[in-house]
Amino acid sequence: MSQYVSRLGRRSPATSSRLRLPHRRPRRVAMLSVHTSPLHQPGTGDAGGMNVYIVELAQRLAALNIEVEVFTRATTAALPPAVQLAPGVLVRHVDAGPYEGLAKEDLPAQLCAFTHGVMQAWAGHRPGYYDLVHSHYWLSGHVGWLAAQRWGVPLVHAMHTMAKVKNANLAAGDTPEPPARVIGETQIVEAADRLIANTAEEADELVRHYAADPGKVAVVHPGVNLDRFRTADGRAAARARLGLPQDALVPLFAGRIQPLKAPDVLLRAVAALLDRRPELRSRIVVPVVGGPSGSGLAKPEGLQKLAARLGIADVVRFRPPVGQEQLADWFRAASVLVVPSYSESFGLVAIEAQATGTPVLAAAVGGLPVAVRDGETGFLVQGHDPAAYARVLARFADDPALTPRMGAAAARHAQSFGWDTAAGATAEVYTAALHAHRRRVRSHHG
Repeated sequence: MSQYVSRLGRRSPATSSRLRLPHRRPRRVAMLSVHTSPLHQPGTGDAGGMNVYIVELAQRLAALNIEVEVFTRATTAALPPAVQLAPGVLVRHVDAGPYEGLAKEDLPAQLCAFTHGVMQAWAGHRPGYYDLVHSHYWLSGHVGWLAAQRWGVPLVHAMHTMAKVKNANLAAGDTPEPPARVIGETQIVEAADRLIANTAEEADELVRHYAADPGKVAVVHPGVNLDRFRTADGRAAARARLGLPQDALVPLFAGRIQPLKAPDVLLRAVAALLDRRPELRSRIVVPVVGGPSGSGLAKPEGLQKLAARLGIADVVRFRPPVGQEQLADWFRAASVLVVPSYSESFGLVAIEAQATGTPVLAAAVGGLPVAVRDGETGFLVQGHDPAAYARVLARFADDPALTPRMGAAAARHAQSFGWDTAAGATAEVYTAALHAHRRRVRSHHG
């Protein structure tokens, strides 16, 4: 782990003041998010943690005097070509393919059109307008690779998820990522000046699966909006607002409804728990907050049917995706957030829930072991056996003090994941990328 972290290591006061010299940091960054707009509601379609990540990061970078322009695909004619998201943050809508009904799988065919739109926006500016390109997810990486080359600036790329890692951890019946994506990701890893990984494990995966140069990989933990996700007025008040019984066991699922996120594991665990402990039925409520996405769109009613088949439809409450303020309330109201994903590059919801004072029960995959301190701020489960999750839920049912006790530790733990920290570390990665790029250009011309 240390080999990655050291590159973001603690700098001496002398070095950090040097970083503030003009032109050491980029003044303006072109941020690319082809398939998901920072203006979309997380939890719908392909919108999720990455949307939140881009919005929060862009705003905090702007606060550090790094202007950000986010390029994203236009999904409705109603949106203006450019929208000011916050001071110093502009969202540009690029026409590429039909507005509606284009699945993420169909987007590679629109990358040429998207790149054309990005180039058109750039053509209207003086040379050197953008100092750096930061692309998110492999689709954006391809556009970023071309744009960075054309503009003669460095490319910083964040994978968010990787095909090889997802395919190695597929849920039963889920569709594997196509070979074209694997090839695309390999090319981007080779082309980028810097790669940002969410965790040390993701950094290792980039090196192991994609032969990334370890010197180009930097670990930056995503942040959480600690002003929005906070303990506020507590569990009782949140339950009253959401119409949940005060003394109930409330295991919550919040996220996109698709096999990868494994909400079915929570339902099966609840069914197993009620089989063993029928007396709990009168005091358990299981909210599932989110909309179908990805391969889950093929069977949007699948989860409701599963609840009926398991005989627990009476205790499960399906709710559509909600805005961030109300999501914070669902987190506060829960006894425990359950994150049984098969693959998760970080698991932002796990930190958000902990910031509101709620413990997390999660699969020990991807970044979740970084997000959750096992036995202290929640529990990690190896694998996806519903019985193992049922055993942990039984502990919360039997010990009402477990939620507040772990929740207090969880809230303290989440404090170290502020977005200001993440933006500061990202700005350092930008600075390193600019230096590396300049050195490379000089050695080519030397």
